[in-house]
Amino acid sequence: MLVAEDDESLGEVLTLTLRDRGYTVDLVPDGEAALSYSRWYHYSVALVDWRMPRMSGIDLVRELRRRGSKLPVLMLSGNAEPQDRVTGLDAGADDYLVKPFDVGELLARLRALQRRPANVLPPALTIGDLEYDQAGREVRSAGKRLALTTIELGILETLMRVSPAVVDRRQIAQQVWRDESDPFGSNTIDVHMARLRRKLSGAAARVETVRSIGYRLIAA
Repeated sequence: MLVAEDDESLGEVLTLTLRDRGYTVDLVPDGEAALSYSRWYHYSVALVDWRMPRMSGIDLVRELRRRGSKLPVLMLSGNAEPQDRVTGLDAGADDYLVKPFDVGELLARLRALQRRPANVLPPALTIGDLEYDQAGREVRSAGKRLALTTIELGILETLMRVSPAVVDRRQIAQQVWRDESDPFGSNTIDVHMARLRRKLSGAAARVETVRSIGYRLIAA
């Protein structure tokens, strides 16, 4: 999931909340960064603040739609007037939520956006015979569903999104753990990576260790 929010405190709260629910989150502080990330990575949904530096949420959504992007967008705003909602939706946002908001409602709206018809959702991520359904948050190998924990799923999604590029250990920690410092000073990442490798042992894709750098996922 892509989260574009310039309020550092709110951005951190949103990131922690979403990661606790099993989402892999990229947090960016402005519209230009969000636009750049959307070019390189596939997302199931985007959470976009209206007022941001460099490029506003409204301008970001307009540019995404101009480029033909079907990325579902939930816009956050402190503007509660009906006309503001109309402006946001007419710009291309799929839903609009006024701050302050209830976390339960936010999560429900995100789930609703992810239930949109498959023809407007990003394609599944595929490496070898591994297929990750971003909306359903399921991974299959040769059509058989793999039983992954939330952390294993987060690690695998992080690797699949940039494959065959290498992901360093700090990037994995930032994407998957509530507190990126938790996995450091221990073998936590190695333990979870070993478990993930065992579950992928029958798949036509494998995790490689790149010495002194990190890991990458490649087709076997």
